[in-house]
Amino acid sequence: MEAISLVFGSERRGAEIPVLTLQFETSVPGIFIAGELGGMGLIRNALEQGRQAVEAIQTTRPGAGDRLDLLIVGAGPAGFAGSLTALSKRMRFVTIEQESLGGCVFQYPRGKVVMTSPATVPLVGKVNLRHTSEEALLQFWMECERKTGVHINYHERVDDITPDGDGFVVKTSRGQYQTRSVLLAIGRRGTPRKLGVPGEELPKVVYRLIDPEQYAGQNVLVVGGGDSALEAATSVAEAGGTSVVLSYRGEAFDRAKQRNRERVESVAATGRLQVLLGSNVKQIAAGSVSIEQPGRLMKFPNDAVIVNAGGVLPSDFLKRVGIYVEMKYGTA
Repeated sequence: MEAISLVFGSERRGAEIPVLTLQFETSVPGIFIAGELGGMGLIRNALEQGRQAVEAIQTTRPGAGDRLDLLIVGAGPAGFAGSLTALSKRMRFVTIEQESLGGCVFQYPRGKVVMTSPATVPLVGKVNLRHTSEEALLQFWMECERKTGVHINYHERVDDITPDGDGFVVKTSRGQYQTRSVLLAIGRRGTPRKLGVPGEELPKVVYRLIDPEQYAGQNVLVVGGGDSALEAATSVAEAGGTSVVLSYRGEAFDRAKQRNRERVESVAATGRLQVLLGSNVKQIAAGSVSIEQPGRLMKFPNDAVIVNAGGVLPSDFLKRVGIYVEMKYGTA
């Protein structure tokens, strides 16, 4: 009915999106992108894109000679589904992952509810997962990894991709590979967006929440206005004996889910969480933080800072490889 439009970015905050064909191929023939890096971060969508991208690669770029048919970078939802698809089609492929199975899901806080919907996983079949926790989803994927026998090179990072005849040479932290095609499924959160304020280099500043209980009894600052920030602030505030300040530069949490906004209101009503909208962190010191709102500068005692301001697209890497990226400002 054209009542809803899916857009990338907003008028105030643009989003860098690689330009892709309908087969997920970038402006560099032979390099494909699937999942969050291409703008589709939902787990079900990423799984589906990983599968579709590898099927397109097999059809349009068959392997030749001693090269790999495909090198997959990333083992999040898109990369994992792509790996299973490549295995099912008996392709010669290698998957590398700089961290652990799950990609961005692996970085979610413990106990986070992962909103998923039924999806088809290659070699596994249809999977009905709804309101699943991070731990349960990762356990399911580990079981899929074990049952299918798919091999993933963990703790290996891609450093460069250079054209080489009808394919590419991919240099990694462990060596190099010659491959006909490359699928980038690296997500957008690999490099966290920083605040750029004095004191941000202190060891008490982190960019993702792992275990809320580790902050029990502390004064904590959480920065950001998305779901990750709201979930971190409320989880830490509920940890026990904790005082939390949530700072966001916007005037409303309009990017967050309704249930997270309601949870913030509920926890704030208990006095364990103080919300500062329209605010900016000005300085981080060893035992305090300074936060500015229009007309006033406030100082709070502080033991830890959690910055959830999103991730920075690896634009320099993409541009170096030759992949064209567009800035979207609320465009379809």
